[in-house]
Amino acid sequence: MDIVRIILAILLPPLGVFLQVGLGKHFWINILLTIFGYIPGIVHAVWVIAKY
Repeated sequence: MDIVRIILAILLPPLGVFLQVGLGKHFWINILLTIFGYIPGIVHAVWVIAKY
């Protein structure tokens, strides 16, 4: 299932984080990172998925 989340994190970073941790602080951090730059959002999403 993590592979599917990582693929979703590459396509839509906040969705991958949401599926992993829900509407917590990591989701909102990822929204901000994705707004500021797509690549930081992807990096954060993959990190969250790998950690949790």
